[in-house]
Amino acid sequence: MLSEKTIEIVKSTVPVLEKHGKDITTRFYQLMFSNHPELLNIFNHANQRQGRQQTALANTVYAAAANIDNLGAIIPVVKQIGEKHRALGVLPEHYPIVGENLLAAIKAVLGDAATDEIINAWAEAYGVIADAFIGIEAEMYTEAKEQQGGWEGFRNFIVDKKVKESEVITSFYLKPEDGKEIADYQAGQYLTLKVQPEGETYTHIRHYSLSDAPGKDYYRISVKREEKGVVSNFLHNSVQEGDIIAASAPAGDFVLEENDTPAVLISGGVGLTPMVSMLHTIVEKQPEREVTFIHGALNSDVHALREEVAELASKNENVKSFVAYSEPNAEDRESKNYDKEGFIDLGWLKSIVSTNQADFYFCGPVPFMKLMYRYLKEWGVPQENVHFEFFGPASQLEEEPVTTA
Repeated sequence: MLSEKTIEIVKSTVPVLEKHGKDITTRFYQLMFSNHPELLNIFNHANQRQGRQQTALANTVYAAAANIDNLGAIIPVVKQIGEKHRALGVLPEHYPIVGENLLAAIKAVLGDAATDEIINAWAEAYGVIADAFIGIEAEMYTEAKEQQGGWEGFRNFIVDKKVKESEVITSFYLKPEDGKEIADYQAGQYLTLKVQPEGETYTHIRHYSLSDAPGKDYYRISVKREEKGVVSNFLHNSVQEGDIIAASAPAGDFVLEENDTPAVLISGGVGLTPMVSMLHTIVEKQPEREVTFIHGALNSDVHALREEVAELASKNENVKSFVAYSEPNAEDRESKNYDKEGFIDLGWLKSIVSTNQADFYFCGPVPFMKLMYRYLKEWGVPQENVHFEFFGPASQLEEEPVTTA
């Protein structure tokens, strides 16, 4: 238990963290990777370059400080981060390293304002916060290993099939090299790959949403080739059928809730991958459930899994599918293979979705996510019916903190 004095000191630093949080976390990562370069084998280098990881950590530190007298309030966030930590292979021995460098970063940024009293209070508080993470993640590691078909750490998979889905997205069908059973998962979860492209000093780890229904003898991920993406370009250009890729057991807290409420699945770009998994799952497990699948893309050149979704809709009367193209090409215009020209907007959503009392799931680029969140809020969709997933470190969808469901 933290003393009242420690709690008072930590909470008093909240305004400082709001002002200097990103500076502190930026300095933290510089220090940690300088002192422990081996940790570059775990962290996403792209998120570091873009500043996304620094912002995510700053938000987490701020939330921990603001709730230091009631850490139970941030347990959902701890669990969400814990899912990623388990998938990445973050271990208890990493936490003292993080703590040491975080305190050094606070001291470096705040200078004389970071008195011994403040640093000592934060050291004590960090120990309690770290214990919360370690305890929750220990349960996750045990569950991942001991579940039917589960395993510890990373396991080798053979690329059984490689299928080009669009000009920018390719699917990889992965089967275990050892031929044994694989762990089940919930629609919406992701698989974490570890690769080391030629010429790269460190391994690179990435999370990719599973894009098929669970219960198969393979995992399928559908990967967008990013212009400067080290891993996505490696997968698209270098990995071939028959190659071996290491993966940790499926993870993630963005999952389909299996109830009788109508489901609305909204995606932009490659954000359709977890939605396709959810669609397949509903069709297979809850064929009587109403589901509306809504996807926005530039045009058919980059629209992956289109025929797959269309077939599911044509064969199941409870499935409706709608497509919006912001820049339809000549072939699209001729064939009229889309339902709306332009972006998904609230007026169109209301015209194709019969009720705001459905369960809404959405995923896509951050600007898309912010729009969808705003639309659903304006429409009066109950907060508990709003579910979303960010690719990469979680961001905020509005000015105030938002709880992901």
